[in-house]
Amino acid sequence: MRGGTAFRLLLNMIPCFSPKGRIFSAESGGFPKKKGLRGLNQRRICGKMMEIKGTGALKMRATVISDNIGRGGLGGEWGLCVYIEYGERRILLDAGASGLFAENAEKLGLPLEAVDAAVLSHAHYDHADGMARFFALNQTAKLYVQEDTGEDCWHRRGFIRKYIGIRRGLLEEYRERIVPVAGPYRLFEGVSLLPHSTPGLAEIGRREAMYRRRNGRWTPDDFSHEQSLVLELPEGLAVFSSCSHGGAVNILREVSEAFQGRRVLALIGGLHLFNKKDEEVRALAALLRETGVERVWTGHCTGERACGLLRQALGDAVRTFCAGCVIEL
Repeated sequence: MRGGTAFRLLLNMIPCFSPKGRIFSAESGGFPKKKGLRGLNQRRICGKMMEIKGTGALKMRATVISDNIGRGGLGGEWGLCVYIEYGERRILLDAGASGLFAENAEKLGLPLEAVDAAVLSHAHYDHADGMARFFALNQTAKLYVQEDTGEDCWHRRGFIRKYIGIRRGLLEEYRERIVPVAGPYRLFEGVSLLPHSTPGLAEIGRREAMYRRRNGRWTPDDFSHEQSLVLELPEGLAVFSSCSHGGAVNILREVSEAFQGRRVLALIGGLHLFNKKDEEVRALAALLRETGVERVWTGHCTGERACGLLRQALGDAVRTFCAGCVIEL
């Protein structure tokens, strides 16, 4: 293995299954020796502990509390919630679509009352609507959102309109607990929030049929409410992007520009590929290789089919997660 990062996935001896009951795991095999996405010298065994040892000290532990795929007594729903331990800090990234994350956290022994800060990746229900439960369980932690966050996100295609935003009234109800931030923001030492700086993202919103409705007007979503969570580690960066609506490659480019000269050890989160054609997924895989990101941990809106295609193209550098999975860097 290149570098000295300690990197472990603990699966509690229980396999991850897809909703259709098939094993949901990465494929074994080596990674092609090409630029970026460095190979991992190991086997992938779903349902058992997988470990890569290095010389670096443990700095970050991220537990997927809720995801589309539940297993081992943990519930699953369309949504994402990640409990991050970074040094002495505890950060909750998103809270899923309901209070399910809290039930899973209790089963996993993760104290939500110990969380120092919560972060909302973007203004969609499947990441925000569990926050009311979090506020009830944790009386002190603030929720950090981009200042353009609102209750106004829709899926709109022709006459079909579906509200996909934050539960109406939540932002006002908990306004004393919510901190809107403008642009890049230093949350703690070594922990940053990074919004999009790539121009023209409204075109992605138009293509994805994602819109915002404000003052009676429909505008394509430019994802100005979306932010990445970036953790600085001794050997590089861990980038959490829950859905990557603005584009995974764009996000990695934004991170590289903001943290010049730093390696990106891992991109962790959904890639919003469940609705993409096979050729689009393969094209993204080629672009990810070119970015130099070393590992990709993905689930949620990526989709099982797309995960498989990414693994075919990028080998063991791509990993899939589900509820209960633990990533250590």
